Amino acid sequence: MNPMPEYIGDVPNLSGQEADVAQVVARGRERELFAKQGGVDFSAIRAATAIALHQHQPLIPAGGADLRTAALISNLQYMMENQHIGDNHNAPTFVWCYKRIGEFVPQLIGEGHSPRCMLEYSGTLLHGLRKMGEHHVIDALKTVTCNPDYNWAVEWLGMPWGHAVAPSTPVQDYRLHVRAFQHHFAAIFGWEALERVRGFSPSEMALPNHPDVAYAFVKTLVDCGYQWVLVQEHTVHRVGTEQHPERPHIPHRLVCTNSHGETASIIAIVKTQGSDTKLVAQMQPWYEAQGLNRVDLAGHSIPPLVTQIADGENGGVMMNEFPPKFMEVVRAASHSATPLMNASEYLEHLFASGVELSDLPEVQPLFHDRIWSRMQPGDGPEKLDQVIEELKREDGRFHMEGGSWTSDLSWVKGYENVLGPMEEASSCFNENVLRPGVATDHPAYRNALFHLMSSQTSCYRYWGQGLWTDYGREICRRAIEIIEQDFAKR
Repeated sequence: MNPMPEYIGDVPNLSGQEADVAQVVARGRERELFAKQGGVDFSAIRAATAIALHQHQPLIPAGGADLRTAALISNLQYMMENQHIGDNHNAPTFVWCYKRIGEFVPQLIGEGHSPRCMLEYSGTLLHGLRKMGEHHVIDALKTVTCNPDYNWAVEWLGMPWGHAVAPSTPVQDYRLHVRAFQHHFAAIFGWEALERVRGFSPSEMALPNHPDVAYAFVKTLVDCGYQWVLVQEHTVHRVGTEQHPERPHIPHRLVCTNSHGETASIIAIVKTQGSDTKLVAQMQPWYEAQGLNRVDLAGHSIPPLVTQIADGENGGVMMNEFPPKFMEVVRAASHSATPLMNASEYLEHLFASGVELSDLPEVQPLFHDRIWSRMQPGDGPEKLDQVIEELKREDGRFHMEGGSWTSDLSWVKGYENVLGPMEEASSCFNENVLRPGVATDHPAYRNALFHLMSSQTSCYRYWGQGLWTDYGREICRRAIEIIEQDFAKR
């Protein structure tokens, strides 16, 4: 299978070889890729720690004075070129943050230690780094991703290419984001690297809790070949209860059923609550793991896994405290009874020890038990809508907006002025591109897809009303204009 070009024209390679991507991902799931290389004696350790770094920068129309004509550039580039504004002086440090795991891992392995880190980089960030000419960052990441001397220590996680939040992104578009990331990742790092991408990290840890959207979310991940998904502890309940997981440090199964009666499930690795950036920057999950002992799961003694993810660059604690603390903890944890492990490595060991998928406790998104107590799966979407409205009237805390890393954040309320244009762009793409079956390797398809996904970045809602919502609406306008220009007259 020939390597894919990273760019086709000015657009990153986001589509066109879906069959090849699916074949590579399926091949990777059939192989043991982490356990033997990691050298962990799973039967002897007491507990383990998995950390992940989330890295993202959106694309913004800021390459010029006029919003309607400004070039679409990385927010990081804007920061770099305007370091006199606000906190933009951090831009050079951010660049190093995106690179530094590519430096730390070879150094630590060279010292005889056993580092681990999971990485999650948005497609918009990777594209932005390339367009800025920060090729040294990608080169450093390639070293720890592709070199067998180091790649056993670094696990990449999949994500939606444009950092879209699942609860409020049209389900067909979310699937496009997931597939586009796989394409883009393979184009940068190669087919063998794509084989190793088994876990998925939802942007903002946002898990849909509307049954039909939650089912589509899990079905998308399974169809795209993912083995597991990272979930936030307070966004799921144990099936049959309204209680959060009793044992968040063991893997679960996320089970979602829709109004048509269809069910999809995937392994869930539970990220515990807390001040994420501070926890990871100070490597507190490892200190928590030191106080844990092996637990019983279906008659098997297993080590618990303390899992945490955080922004890899935001805040002084991550920029300044993480490097020395990461190095210190890796040196202390290596070859100990409480090592660092990556999640796929842990799962390989877990299932090799005799644990079966069916042994994992089941969880589901919030409020599903309330819904299914009033209707049967299979009663259809109209009945579901009726039940949801009833429950909303009865309990003001009941909602179908999904859960995220913070329980008080809505991805819908207050953002109608940007959600409207997003829905219009999505509808335009669906009507003029998806339904007519435009070939995914057509240059105009890629360009339209690139703008559609760029417009759905969470930042245009997370940062509140003002300039960021203006950015979001403008990119939506461009996406619609491109689609109408290239496809509507066909």
